[in-house]
Amino acid sequence: MPDLEAKSGSNSRVMAAAAISATLALLAIFAIWFVLAPQTSTQSLVGGPFALEDGAGKTVSDASLRGRPFLVYFGYTHCPDTCPTELARISDVLTAMKDKAIPALFITVDPERDTPKLMGDYVGSFNPHIIGLSGSPQEIGAVEKAYRVYARKGKVESDGGYSMDHSSIVYLMNKSGGFVSALNLDRPPQEVAKELLGYL
Repeated sequence: MPDLEAKSGSNSRVMAAAAISATLALLAIFAIWFVLAPQTSTQSLVGGPFALEDGAGKTVSDASLRGRPFLVYFGYTHCPDTCPTELARISDVLTAMKDKAIPALFITVDPERDTPKLMGDYVGSFNPHIIGLSGSPQEIGAVEKAYRVYARKGKVESDGGYSMDHSSIVYLMNKSGGFVSALNLDRPPQEVAKELLGYL
């Protein structure tokens, strides 16, 4: 009996050691995936096809922008401070790029009030390379979903006015329309411009 118990205990220890080894191997594989996967999965989860209207009534789509990198920013014309501040910073970067400036799309999150004409007039005060885009609520909803944008209509005031709560991210897209990263504008415009020139 003692020999059987010893063998049983030995087998248990071997099985436990094997189980621990297998668990450690799985954890190692998961760790490698966790480190390497976010960039790839994030790229595949952000962006997608769209077709919206600019201030001149022309359709701007992901297909029409292929072959050159571009920026995307979501906001609305009644935004009191965040949107104009970000657009001004984008404008400074595009100015620093001079004749190599890339398109920057300003897509409304408020299609109820922001017509394509209004969007075009609004961006006209910033930089000629910034393109204001709008569309139907369904079209805007689809592109918001594709870019993982948060946007929610605030309480309607007695005068009919309201604000829009929305995320504020400047998306850098590559020549193929794929997501590269969120662009960090908390740097000198010349530094950001130099980074963008590397994607041309």
